[in-house]
Formats: sequence, structure tokens, C-alpha cells
Amino acid sequence: MRNAANLMPLSAAYPPARRGKVVVWGMLAAFPFGGMTWQALHYVGGLRRLGFDVWYVEDSDGSLLDPVTLWETSDYSANVRYLSTWMGCIGLGDRWVFRPPGHQNVCLGARDLAGLKQLYREADLAINLCGYHSVQPQHQSIRCLLYLQTDPMADQVKIAQGDQRVTRQLDAYHYLFTYAENLGSADCLVPLERYDWYPTRPPVNLEWWTTDSQPPGDAALTTVSNWSHWDNTVVWQGEKYYWRKAREFRRFIELPRRAALPLELALDGINELEAAELRGYGWRVVQAHPLSDAVAYRAYICDSLGEWSIAKDQYVRPRTGWFSDRSVCYLAAGRPVIAQETGFSRFIPVGKGLFAFETEEDILAAIDAIRTDTEGNRRASRDIAAEYFAAEKVLGTLMERVRLSS
Repeated sequence: MRNAANLMPLSAAYPPARRGKVVVWGMLAAFPFGGMTWQALHYVGGLRRLGFDVWYVEDSDGSLLDPVTLWETSDYSANVRYLSTWMGCIGLGDRWVFRPPGHQNVCLGARDLAGLKQLYREADLAINLCGYHSVQPQHQSIRCLLYLQTDPMADQVKIAQGDQRVTRQLDAYHYLFTYAENLGSADCLVPLERYDWYPTRPPVNLEWWTTDSQPPGDAALTTVSNWSHWDNTVVWQGEKYYWRKAREFRRFIELPRRAALPLELALDGINELEAAELRGYGWRVVQAHPLSDAVAYRAYICDSLGEWSIAKDQYVRPRTGWFSDRSVCYLAAGRPVIAQETGFSRFIPVGKGLFAFETEEDILAAIDAIRTDTEGNRRASRDIAAEYFAAEKVLGTLMERVRLSS
């Protein structure tokens, strides 16, 4: 699969699997974007490093995108090859199962359909990463179901508004976890009704991002993002909270004219007129599509001076405390991050290696700090990743919460 051989094998020194059987439901094959791929691998690899018998499973009837064109497809052969390659990359080539969307009697990978049902009966825990999978009758045999919310606010608003479809789904879970680490705090505007939500963070396997390479001479502060895609704007107490990122990017559209370091955006969902407008303000704009390749995604991050990025309005104004799994990859690669404040600075130290901003002046000060002490900020970013986002720590805490730590 595209360039995967260039990265094989990733570090996979695993202990004996003696701590219970865990199923991770994700969308690595269904949505084969670079960031989605790394997200799933960090969970699967991180849990395996903790000594769990981890199985990666896709058992959904959702959409399926071709790994090369990223167009919707019904031919799942390339998706299966993609999944097989990356699971092999992390040394777990015999620990995945894929049921193609729309095919109720087909299973590929290490288990057939009967074997998948048996896996569910044996599993101590299933983690629904991003909440992508819907709980079906065949999942009821799993001892413990965990919903892992990576995009906060929309679910909580729908619950508060009495959305029965959402509550029926969430009622099936034993535990609900969220990247909204500030949920429940006095300054957090996200409604909390009916359920208890436990905070967690995006995990990263540090060894996979270790690099001795230096960014090229023309390197920039970068990010990988969508400019404008499907809309999931929500309304709560008469106030709109926006999903599309273009709105937040435009707040800082003049930034390159004052910044002491170049700024580059790898964007999807942007037309040529909009890209030309950004370039007119001094932005470098490149296509994000090539970075759907997970190897290219990693290389792009490692070739950057660091990251500057906005967050969705839904995370910012409600003070969710959300932090990006993409930004965690920058930190783990030793690339400092300037991230829009969502309330995360209450839980993660900022000021060196990681900077939180609310205004353009905050950004300019952070850029100057990185420019004047590049090496110090690189070391600090890696240290933050190790202390606050290392997979063994993040997932170890999560497993303690669900009583699967022994």
C-alpha cells in the first residue's frame, strides 16, 4: 500500500498479552486518511504495549472511501489491503477483522463471521473510537462498552435537547470518555445532562515519531486541516456554535504579514479562489489530499518547523479543553505547537514547546519564542508529549478507570 513499506516495521516490542481482550472499533479502513490512520494505530499499539490482547475491528455499515482517490466506493479490496498493511506495520497483522459495509455475512481478516461473534463473547472491553460504530444486537455480548468521543459539544447538546436517537445509542455504553477535558468546569459552556463523562487525551506512541532529521531550510509552521466540509453547527440556548474551520481561520487571515516565520496550510475543501485569497495575504497553501497517505502525513509533520493551528468554534468558545491528536503528533516529533486555546492550558503546561493563543498578539509572541530558541522549544515539545500524551500513560489511566488495569 502507498509508501507503507518505507515505514515498515514500526517499533513493536510488545509484552505478553495477559491483561484481557480488548476490541478497538475504528475507521482506519473506511476513512483511510493519514491522521485517522495514526489515530487508530496509536490506540491499538498503545493498548498492546500495556499487555492487552488487542483486536482492531471494523463492523459498520457506514461509508467507505477509496484509499487513493478518497471517493466513496463499494469495492472494498483496496481498503482491506490498506488495513492489512498497517496492522502488519505495527506487528499485529493477525489481529484485525473487517466486515465490509452492507455485507452482513462477510468477514475478512483473522476471523470469519462466526469467529467475530465469538471474539465479541470473549472480549472484556470494546472501545468505540470516535463513536463511529453503532451498537448492534451482536455487540451486546461484550462485557463492557466504551464510547470515546473525540469531537465534543454536538452529542452533549443533542442529549440536552432530548434527542432520543443519541440517547438510545449512548444508553448502551458502560463508560463515556471525551477529549473535552474541561467538561463540568464553571467556565465550560457544554451542557451536562443524563450521563457521566470521563476526560481523556489523544495518545501517541513516541517511538513512531522519533526523528533526528532537521526541517529543510524553507520549512514553515504548518498544519493539516479542512477549510470547509460538511456542516455540524449546533444551536444551544439561542447561540450558534460552528463546525467549519474556515470561520476561525479567517479571524487570523492577516497573520503572515506580521509573522517572523513562514506559515503554511495543507488544506482540503478549499476552492482555487479561496486559496488565491489566502496566498494574497502571505499564506503558503498546499493540497492536503497527498497527506492522506500516512507516511506522507508523518513526513510533512517532521519537515515542519512546528504547528500553528486553529480549532473549531465548537471547541473554543465553550471552553471544552479539547486538544488535537494531530498536534500531539507534532509534539512527539519534537515540533513545537501553537494551538488555539480551548481551555487545555488548565491541564497541560504552555509557554515552551506548546503555546496557547487567543489573539494575534499571542501568536506573534509564540512565533518569536520559537524563532529565538528553536532547539529549546523542540526539546520541550517532545517532553510535553512524553509526560502528558504518551500512549502508555493515557491508555493506562483509561484502563484503570474501567477496572482493566491488573
